[in-house]
Parts: sequence; structure tokens; C-alpha cells
Amino acid sequence: MLVNIQVGRYSQGVEDVKILQALAEPTRLAIVQQLASDGEVCACDFTDCCGVSQPTVSHHLKVLREAGVVTCERRGTWIYYRLDPKTAARIAKLGHLLTAGATREPKRVAGKPALA
Repeated sequence: MLVNIQVGRYSQGVEDVKILQALAEPTRLAIVQQLASDGEVCACDFTDCCGVSQPTVSHHLKVLREAGVVTCERRGTWIYYRLDPKTAARIAKLGHLLTAGATREPKRVAGKPALA
């Protein structure tokens, strides 16, 4: 089931949904991974890591900006991107919750009574 985040059906976790939807595309994930390793990257340098055209990179950067995953700063004619610290911390927290849940012992459900 796809979730339309524009409808706003969920009162809790909407920001998490926006973040995860933004990251759920291979090119955007590659952009975020490059930012995580380099700290700050000029928009023009993403075409090498992603193997896509500059207009495609611009589209993906816009999606990441609107989801709050990245911030940018213009310096002359160049725009430099970096991960938003608050969003990066939220992503780390989500990862920690998943990791903790994966290592936890499953809850045992009492067996259902046998049908006669």
C-alpha cells in the first residue's frame, strides 16, 4: 500500500514518512550517502556519484530539501548541500529503533483453544 503524504492521513509519524519516502529512491539514497561521507557537496558534483543528468539531480535535491533531509547554501553561482543535522539524528533514531526491535525476543502469544 502506498501512502499519499499530501493527504496527511496519519497524525503521528508524518515527518518520518516524508523522510523515508524521500530516501526510498536509489538516486536520492546515493546523494545522501555521498553527503554522509563528504559532509558538504556542490550540486554539480552529484552527477558523478549518481550517473544521472544535472536536471535529474536537481529534481532529487528538491525532493530531499522539501522532506527536510538536506539544507543548502548558495556561494556565488554554486549551491552546496549538506545533511540537515536534526533529520540525520531522526534517521539514526529510527535505525536504532529498528535494530533494537530486531534483536528483541519475540512476544509469545498464548495458543488458541482447540476447536471441538
